Amino acid sequence: MGNPHHHHHHHATADHDGSGMAELLDLDAEVLHAHLAEVTDLIAGLAADSPPRTILDLGSGTGTGVLTLLARFGEAEGIALDQDEHMLRRLTDRARALGLDRRVRTVQADLDTAWPSVGAVDLVWASASMHHMADPGRVLADVHAALRPGGLLAVLEMDSLPMPRFLPDDQGVGRPGLEARCHALLAEMRAEHMPLLGSDWGAPLAEAGFTVETERNFAIDLRPPLPAATGRYALATLRRVRSGVENLLDADDLAALDVLLDGDGPECVLRRTDLTVRTTRTVWLARRP
Repeated sequence: MGNPHHHHHHHATADHDGSGMAELLDLDAEVLHAHLAEVTDLIAGLAADSPPRTILDLGSGTGTGVLTLLARFGEAEGIALDQDEHMLRRLTDRARALGLDRRVRTVQADLDTAWPSVGAVDLVWASASMHHMADPGRVLADVHAALRPGGLLAVLEMDSLPMPRFLPDDQGVGRPGLEARCHALLAEMRAEHMPLLGSDWGAPLAEAGFTVETERNFAIDLRPPLPAATGRYALATLRRVRSGVENLLDADDLAALDVLLDGDGPECVLRRTDLTVRTTRTVWLARRP
């Protein structure tokens, strides 16, 4: 995912905090890297005749998309666009650590205000950012104009809930169904504040003049043994869930959630061996004719 989340106003909920969100994005990339590799494989297949030389990441967050693509396409240069200065600084640090800093530049911009002058590009990556645009049709038209003929746009989105599920249904904390109830509350809030989350982007892409080459659904269901970062990913995610629903949960559910988040406790997600990672992502790969 990922997520996702980057112009990240897509994750700019009331509890937005730059460093917490940045950590979550990095953990998402670490745990869901296999899904990311599959998506870049699809892009490489479609771009086999003319690999991209200039890649634009819309809502880059901490840079997972653009840095993965620069590693895949060794001749390319990247432009990372986000409205969050903290995210872009973190991206620059990551790029330097990977030896990619000379191949990527950052642009701080709010796409709801105006399209920035980024020049012509060959590939645009938009991961979990489109559903937050005030006018996605205009942004897609701007992307179409910025792409060279034959260029590709990758839109990656999650379903109606942007956060994975980690816990078995019985939870083990005396509150069966706790995670499902938290997610149901979040879904109600997202439906009001992010109505485009979970949308089908096929029709808007066609209306903007794109040809949709591939639409692929990924049902991610990771089982033990899991990547080392999974416990931290679950902790960071559930902390964010808690801050979103704490005023809506009953006292017993909130207490059970706090047991899962207690870093010193035996039931903390950092210590559990029964975690899984379950989420759904969809990718649309579209070409400017």
